[in-house]
Amino acid sequence: MEKGFAIAGIFIIIAVGFVFISLILSRLLQPRRYTPEKYIPYECGENPIGSAWIQYNFRYYIYALLFLIFDVEVVLLYPVSVVFKKLKWLAFFEIWLFIIILLLPYIYIWYKGDLEWFIKRRTNGDN
Repeated sequence: MEKGFAIAGIFIIIAVGFVFISLILSRLLQPRRYTPEKYIPYECGENPIGSAWIQYNFRYYIYALLFLIFDVEVVLLYPVSVVFKKLKWLAFFEIWLFIIILLLPYIYIWYKGDLEWFIKRRTNGDN
């Protein structure tokens, strides 16, 4: 068991070392000529039109966050599914409990209307 940790530790040290050595070498070997063209955004060889900073709809953030949550959920369910035959009903209930716990906030967000692309403005009398 300790040999496995030692091998993993050596692998991590080599990986981190490779990253830092690559960063240092690229910094040392890069050309030092800065021209005005290097300070403009590159758009497939065309001159940029307008500003590179545009405002995206904030709704994309909600969908990206939901995707990330459920993607991580699938990754966390995989180890339980591997030992499903060994644990039998305990694993079955554990999987369903995990899914229900993650679905509750999703249902709450849906109920509040935050998944609607266009939100109706509320007046002071509406709750």
